[in-house]
Amino acid sequence: MGRATAIALAKEGISLALCARNGSDLDAFKNELLSINPDIKVFTAVTDVSVKQQLIDFAAGAEKALGTISIIVNNAGMYEHQSILDDNDGTLQKQINTNLAPAYELYRYFGKKMKEAREGHIFTICSVASLNPIAEAGTYSVTKYALLGLNKVMRTEMQPFGVKVTAIIPGSTLTDSWKGMEVDKDKMVLPEDISSAIVNIYKMSAGANVDEIIIKPAYGQI
Repeated sequence: MGRATAIALAKEGISLALCARNGSDLDAFKNELLSINPDIKVFTAVTDVSVKQQLIDFAAGAEKALGTISIIVNNAGMYEHQSILDDNDGTLQKQINTNLAPAYELYRYFGKKMKEAREGHIFTICSVASLNPIAEAGTYSVTKYALLGLNKVMRTEMQPFGVKVTAIIPGSTLTDSWKGMEVDKDKMVLPEDISSAIVNIYKMSAGANVDEIIIKPAYGQI
């Protein structure tokens, strides 16, 4: 979803700050984005977003390279298919650090600046597990519930200042989470569906905000 969103935003002429743990993948993707639109700037940094200081360094580097940051897409996440009773020690903290904390920390870093500027748009990629828990992915569901709650708080805090906050709530989406499993891509949400929603919501009039959008497979959840 992050990759598809970056491509869609690049096509709109929006400069990008991207992070990942694999430097060679980042470099290759940066070149791909610049070939799509050579007029944008692309800042990249090898970052483990579950480590607070690395995340803050990335945010500061993005600001230095690109100037004012007016769009945030909280896309980092991990999925573990197991019940809470089967969790290993540290599972909860690990998923909090990946699924929830990065969105919280980026909000704290950029939120006051967006508030003062009275502009900006924060997108948070949640999950249908934010609405209906998945017993076979208990801890994931807990963190996604919390992420949607965070998004609601951010929207409440930012609303008086014209800063938009949107929760994207996808159902079964064809991402790397499904690697090794046999699935029918024609019965799933595609990453491009998510990126299309983000771009179209961003392009709405100044007075319009989409609080939440749920995108599910046409044939039902997988």
